[in-house]
Amino acid sequence: MTEQHSQQPAHQFERGTDGPKVVLVGVDGSDSSLRAAAYAGGLARRQHALLAVVYVQPVMTAGAALGAPVAQTTDAVAEDLVAQIREATERTRGIFDVRWEFHTFHGDPFSGLAKAADRLKADAVVVGASEQAGHRIVGSVAVRLVKAGRWPVTVVP
Repeated sequence: MTEQHSQQPAHQFERGTDGPKVVLVGVDGSDSSLRAAAYAGGLARRQHALLAVVYVQPVMTAGAALGAPVAQTTDAVAEDLVAQIREATERTRGIFDVRWEFHTFHGDPFSGLAKAADRLKADAVVVGASEQAGHRIVGSVAVRLVKAGRWPVTVVP
């Protein structure tokens, strides 16, 4: 009789055990990102997972150099997104309870979402489909996240 043992390294964190524990959704105020947030909220609710809502604040050095109030504008977008999420949470309180957190990261959307997913130890990433025609040629954030291959990615139309 032969015994086989597999040696697996000890890990502090294991992805995908008993369903997702952290569902990350990228939001930017677009219709598709808000649909993605609704989808991710349902997934998080059904899985009893934390919903990590992430807004990636763009870094626009050219606009800042021209004196444009870029930081104030993107801060206002983040504040508006938080207000919308709080309002939706209040409307569904007692019907659909979801634990959620809002995070702001800086940079381009792909790098910001990738950094957020790594730092928050996301088990799943949900994003809205790109609404920009140029992304069909260059590649959307969703495609880049899928190609990174580090998390399951759901793209919501």
